[in-house]
Amino acid sequence: MLMLEYKNIAWWYWLLTAILLTTGVLENGWGFIWAIALTIFQLIHFSVRAGNITAFPVQVRFWYLMLLLLALPEPMQWLYWIPCIGTWAQVIFAYCAMARMVSLLPWNREEAFSLSLLAKTFLSRPVRGSVQQGFTER
Repeated sequence: MLMLEYKNIAWWYWLLTAILLTTGVLENGWGFIWAIALTIFQLIHFSVRAGNITAFPVQVRFWYLMLLLLALPEPMQWLYWIPCIGTWAQVIFAYCAMARMVSLLPWNREEAFSLSLLAKTFLSRPVRGSVQQGFTER
């Protein structure tokens, strides 16, 4: 099911990031640098918007930035395929694997870690808004 949320500023950030990463993996390394710069800008924007650096959307962008920085050295750049594909999944289907991973961090969940929680986290359908909202409904 397509979930093109073009009225949401976050969706536009992710779309531009996906385009930049795609440019990067297609042999233009500057795409990675611009994707990192845009993610830093997003991180600042959402920190100011939330008024809290521990807000869930800020955490997602922080860990996403960490993944982009981890992949920056030349021998590690093959890793950019992961956020490239994942960001397109976010843009097209609203499935954000990074948000799902961040939701599993101890300070973001009340439920004990289990295989059931892992399955529910990664196999549940995308929801509008925060992935955490979708889990609290269960």
